[in-house]
Amino acid sequence: MIRSFTRIAVAGAAVATVFAGTTSTAQASDFSTLDEDKKISLPGGRGTMTFIDDGDMFKVCDTKADGHGVSGRLIDNNYNEKLYITDGGDSNCGKKGYDVGQSGSYQMQLSWNGDGYDVKSEWFNE
Repeated sequence: MIRSFTRIAVAGAAVATVFAGTTSTAQASDFSTLDEDKKISLPGGRGTMTFIDDGDMFKVCDTKADGHGVSGRLIDNNYNEKLYITDGGDSNCGKKGYDVGQSGSYQMQLSWNGDGYDVKSEWFNE
């Protein structure tokens, strides 16, 4: 009878150890998603806007030689424009830095200057 209880206790401890290991891995994975770069793209390969977390840099690239550029904006949760970047007509992407921090929420908006079509990111912060 004592052996049965011991086996149950050992099996329970093993299950708890496996579950605890899985839980800590999931939490670490969830935390790392806060430090990833974010990217949005216009349809038809017209352009991209990327938030580079390392250094809080924003990059806007016109990726289609169609005679129109692209414009990227960063807005805060009060819809104030914090950053405006354009690109078009050259081989380099437009870049600017802005510290998004953790105190507010931000959204990237990317527009094709041909017809004003735009895409938006999800709201984010660090």
